[in-house]
Amino acid sequence: MSSISGIHHITAICGDAQENLDFYAGVLGMRLVKRSVNQDSPGTYHLFYADAEGRPGTDLTFFPWPEMGPGRRGVGKATEISLAVPSGSLGYWSDRLGSAGAALRPTEVRRGWNTLPLSDPHGLPIALVEAEDRPGFSPWERTDVPAERQARGLHSLRALVPSLAATERFVIDTLGFAAQGVEEQWHGYGPDAGGSGRLIEVAEAPGVQRGEWGVGSMHHVAWRVPDDAAELAMRQRVAAAGRHPTEVIDRFWFKSVYFQEPGGVLFELATDGPGFAVDEDPGKLGETLVLPPWLEPHRREIEAALPPIELPDFTGVPR
Repeated sequence: MSSISGIHHITAICGDAQENLDFYAGVLGMRLVKRSVNQDSPGTYHLFYADAEGRPGTDLTFFPWPEMGPGRRGVGKATEISLAVPSGSLGYWSDRLGSAGAALRPTEVRRGWNTLPLSDPHGLPIALVEAEDRPGFSPWERTDVPAERQARGLHSLRALVPSLAATERFVIDTLGFAAQGVEEQWHGYGPDAGGSGRLIEVAEAPGVQRGEWGVGSMHHVAWRVPDDAAELAMRQRVAAAGRHPTEVIDRFWFKSVYFQEPGGVLFELATDGPGFAVDEDPGKLGETLVLPPWLEPHRREIEAALPPIELPDFTGVPR
């Protein structure tokens, strides 16, 4: 059995920070639970969207790098990120997203789940999936999206790899995932019995060019481990498999280890704690710029380099 319990968070690259905020907080109704900076490149924001409490598994994050060109689809990169929404809600979302000008594609059925594929304002392929109810979800009150329609958290991701066999061997033998069956060209894997929030789908694409990071592309996927001990044990397994993991990096809200799976997709191991409320009042998450302690002495120059952004105002809007 794997110590990985599911997806912790997924991080992507976007363009203009305010446009990203307007879409994910304003249109999708997710809570901005942390307004910080890329700790390795603090000249850009790191924006974290999640449920009302910022629970692991509900968290989609972005690096706004508008100066980058668009990402290139190819092997070693994700092709789509999906969010779980309640059963029967795709009609609501189709109308809401269509009114907001989102680029929608026809509804599909994937692995028995009704799915609405679309692209966000910066070209990131995402999908809303009517999946089973997610445990531990906390609805966000300061949005005009009704609680019974809100996104419940991360559902899955899809990625292209040059060799299915190499990726499959690694995720099963090293990470402890189980095969979740094949649908068309997509081979599913995940911890335990899989399901919503515990699924990566991989398609083999031999001869396809390697993908490149850019606006509208996924940067990495983080997998949940419960604590430091489990993370260190899994890191040892990854190292023994020859995947060259980083040392444990303290991200302050969780601890991280990064490595590439054999197909080139950047994976992370992230601990469940201590969580986003460790340095902010839970009722005020995301309202101001928060820096980890080692960047706090540079606050003035960091703030001067960042564009101003404003949360959507839903005051007085009936839900």
